[in-house]
Amino acid sequence: MLNKYAQLLVHYCLSTKAGDRMYLRSTTLAEPLVREVYREAVKAGAKVDVDLSFREQNRILLEEGGKEQLQHLSPLFEEAMQAYDTYLYIRAPFNLREDQNVDPDKRKIRQQAHAGVMKTYFERTATLDMRRSLCQYPTLANAQEAGMSLEEYEAFIFNACRLYEDDPMQRWLAVREQQQQIVDLLDSRSEVRYVGNGTDISFRTDGRKWINSDGRTNMPSGEVYTSPVEDSVNGLIHFSYPGIYMGREVEGVTLHVKDGYIEKWEADRGKDFLDELFQIEGTRRFGEAAIGTNYNIKQMTKNILFDEKIGGTVHMAIGQSYLQAGGKNQSTVHWDMITDMTEAGEIYADGEKIYEKGRFLFL
Repeated sequence: MLNKYAQLLVHYCLSTKAGDRMYLRSTTLAEPLVREVYREAVKAGAKVDVDLSFREQNRILLEEGGKEQLQHLSPLFEEAMQAYDTYLYIRAPFNLREDQNVDPDKRKIRQQAHAGVMKTYFERTATLDMRRSLCQYPTLANAQEAGMSLEEYEAFIFNACRLYEDDPMQRWLAVREQQQQIVDLLDSRSEVRYVGNGTDISFRTDGRKWINSDGRTNMPSGEVYTSPVEDSVNGLIHFSYPGIYMGREVEGVTLHVKDGYIEKWEADRGKDFLDELFQIEGTRRFGEAAIGTNYNIKQMTKNILFDEKIGGTVHMAIGQSYLQAGGKNQSTVHWDMITDMTEAGEIYADGEKIYEKGRFLFL
């Protein structure tokens, strides 16, 4: 199964070809999948550099490092973001709370040190100058967070990625075709409105592009998304799903927005973290609005790679916009927050209802 996963990542997600320079990044826990990806990429003719981190590596740096060390960037990482053809990041965490209690000032120094290279990353991936993909390897940390055994979580990942299909690549091509119908409709409209329990928020998409996320940049995928016109977002949005960012968890977040600016925020738990986060430049505007379409993902696992794709949900992200969608907001933060639409959700495009209770009405 891991070789089947690797084939999908190397050939479908990254379209790897002879001569490509690939940057393959993960942790030592993902060695079985890294090995299979390496095998498939080398067979395809790629030149592969592997970067594996160890347990609490980042935490040790943040706890023990001084300013000069915190500002240091790996030359391999910099070179990869600037010049490599493909980048695969396999998420395989040891502990999802490793960085939870680190000094926020030190974390800020580290984020600022990465700002330039991340700008390059966003620009290159937006123009497809660098093909990238993000995926998940099953670890105990994620399984426990999801309330599953490791075997259950492994099966969850494989099902979400459609690896139980005889030909996963063909199945993802079918997803691409269906989602393109959604994108084509939304691209023909200029104003979108989400309505649901505790939510009534609208935004404009003039001059913006909806993206068909069909598994090539994230695996799994199953969403359509855009970057709303920055000053056009108005209303109220309540996120019914818990959110996790930088090891911190918040619940019951409600954001009040006027002319694109988040004026007020509330949370049932974790408001102090929101207070801290909203001090970072660019976080009080939205970088993304999206609709989840992967109905193979049926439950919350507290992993944004999967949760934002849940069929019957929408999400909005504060912070960094997507250049490929035409977004202009810049920030070191991009945090997706999700709300359920299956009970009372509706989506309107230029005043026409196109979606109700978690399903598009025209498909």
